[in-house]
Amino acid sequence: MQLRKMMLMFAALSAASLMMACDGGRTSLACSSDGDCIEGEICHPQAQVCVQTCTTNLDCPTSAKRCEALSGTGTPLICKCDTTPLCQGDTRVSDASTLSCSTSYSVCTDGTTPAPAGCTSDAQCAANQTCNTATKTCENRPAETTCSGSGQTTCSYGQYCSSSKCAPAPVAEASCENFSTGRPAWSSASSSGPVIYSVESTGYEVNSNKCAGATNPDAFLVRVRAYRTDADWPSTRAGLAQFFYVNTAARQFDILNEGLLLNFTRTSGNLKDAYFDTYLCRPSGSTTIQAGYFFTGGNPVCQQLRR
Repeated sequence: MQLRKMMLMFAALSAASLMMACDGGRTSLACSSDGDCIEGEICHPQAQVCVQTCTTNLDCPTSAKRCEALSGTGTPLICKCDTTPLCQGDTRVSDASTLSCSTSYSVCTDGTTPAPAGCTSDAQCAANQTCNTATKTCENRPAETTCSGSGQTTCSYGQYCSSSKCAPAPVAEASCENFSTGRPAWSSASSSGPVIYSVESTGYEVNSNKCAGATNPDAFLVRVRAYRTDADWPSTRAGLAQFFYVNTAARQFDILNEGLLLNFTRTSGNLKDAYFDTYLCRPSGSTTIQAGYFFTGGNPVCQQLRR
């Protein structure tokens, strides 16, 4: 009699386990909102699959056993995967053989997920990613490395040395009206042109002789810092072709041909790094200016400057 009770108990447990394993027989983890997921899950904003929330690693299944922040904001915590074979043991779907571990977001996905609408801030990306607001895509965050000096130094192309650490060079956001048309196509992964890493105001001249002929002319003095990788910056301005200023009407001006370059200085001991002193004319009533700069083949930079 006792044996019969034990057998009935094991059968009940096995049936319960099977029901839990199938989790209602879901065939896909795809979602567009949290309402598409079950209790204890949320819809991943980029991968658009249901992911399990957690507090510690102990809350996570073997298929995704790391309890980590969904994005750089620190919350919420979700279960993240490490390998595709582990994802294929996910018991939330009836057939896990189609699942794989996303390399971008570290979550199990079955390939039926619709493409994300695009990001507008780092908070919408995975913890190890940043949002490229120009392309509205999440990109892997460069590994933080130490450096010394200015310009590129030991950093990767598209980065520069800032406070002894490698940081991404600035790139004009998609909303910058200076580059609303004719925006240079630049990518730190595939481009090779000069990289601008700083645009700063160095002064403001009222009734400047640099803007002679204008009505009540004022001049913003602007310093642009940039490095190149193919060769040293030339020793004279004759070799500084293809350096442009872009105004808010998206009109491009060749800085040399327009006479906007005052002087430039190469960094001692690193001739691939230099700064360029330019000026921009504005009516005397203006206290700010939004300036766009780029070198051919390099990153477009949009900077708001104040008197």
